[in-house]
Order: sequence, then structure tokens, then C-alpha cells
Amino acid sequence: MNQIALPLDWPVADGNGDFLIGEPNRLAFEHLKRWSLWPVPVSLLTGPRKSGRSLLGRIFVRKTGGRLFDDAERHDEERLFHAWNEAQAMRRPLLLIAHQVPPAWDIKLPDLRSRITATPQIRIDDPDDILLAQLITKLLGDRGLVVSPDVTEFLVPRIERSYLAVQQVVDVIDRAMLSSRGKMGLATVRRTLTEAGLIRTAKQRA
Repeated sequence: MNQIALPLDWPVADGNGDFLIGEPNRLAFEHLKRWSLWPVPVSLLTGPRKSGRSLLGRIFVRKTGGRLFDDAERHDEERLFHAWNEAQAMRRPLLLIAHQVPPAWDIKLPDLRSRITATPQIRIDDPDDILLAQLITKLLGDRGLVVSPDVTEFLVPRIERSYLAVQQVVDVIDRAMLSSRGKMGLATVRRTLTEAGLIRTAKQRA
């Protein structure tokens, strides 16, 4: 494996879907692209649920030949310790994906804790308005559903600003489309999501 050449031309599409790049995840994406410049061949990635961190991890493994531990907190600490050491010895990149960083991630094994503390840490942040709109459009498109721009414009300021909320909104719209077998216009979206409790009122947004 070439450890010098940087995988700068790194397509986002990777067979498992598309990882949409926006300001909330750009730093994480760029950091993983430049893995051969890491001070140690290990990085720790965190981010909210449904933020695409696992997809990004799989893309990273495919593009680099590296190793991935998703939900790192659930793995045996001895195994993580040896994987960290092996990455250092073999210069094979290792990506750990976790919900939190130490000390919130309570690591019992002192040697592992010291190594994770010395590991570069990157994070996917909560989505901004632009990424929210892109995610809604893409996830609906993945299910064969097309909504007009006015629907997306209506949704962005009214739903919770989280990746999980986007997934919930798309699930509800998808079910409603299957039931109605009709066009998903703004009025239908408004009624469906209001009944599901997924749209914030003007008072709640204030």
C-alpha cells in the first residue's frame, strides 16, 4: 500500500449511498482524506446519530485499506489497545468511531486511555440548514420520492435540527406516500408531519 500518495481525488459515492458534504462534516471528511499526514495512524471520529459517520468510516476503509472499529466503546478494550499498537507498527490507518471522547468515554484500561487521549479527534457537527435540505431531498430521492423545493423550504425551519429528525421525517413522508398513492404536495406534508408531531409551531420556533 502506497503510504505517500494522498487520495485527494476521493469520490463520495461508494456503493452504500452518497455521503453529502457540508460545513458540519467537511473537516472530518477532509481529515480522513489526508490520512497519510496524521501524526499517528489512528483517528477518533464522533458525531450525532444518523450523521453518516459509519458510512464515512466504510468509505475510509475502502479507499485506504485501513481498519475500522465502529461503536468503539462496545469493543473489548484489550482488542482496541492491540489494534492501536498494530496500526502504529504497520503504519496501517485505523479509524475508531465512538459516541463520545474521553473522559465521557470511560476507558478502564490505562494504556488504552493514554493512547486514545493522544489520538487525533474529529467530529461531525449537527446539520445546518443547507445540509438539512440536501439530506431531505436525497433521502426521499433514495426512496423514489420527489418533492418540490417549496416542501423542503417549508420543512427546514420547522423540524428539529438533527440527523435523526431528518430520518424520522423521511420515514413518515414515505409511509404517507405509500398510503395515499398520490402526489406529496406541501399541504399533505404539512398535515402529515403535524399529525406526527414532527413540525414545530411558530411559538416553539421563536
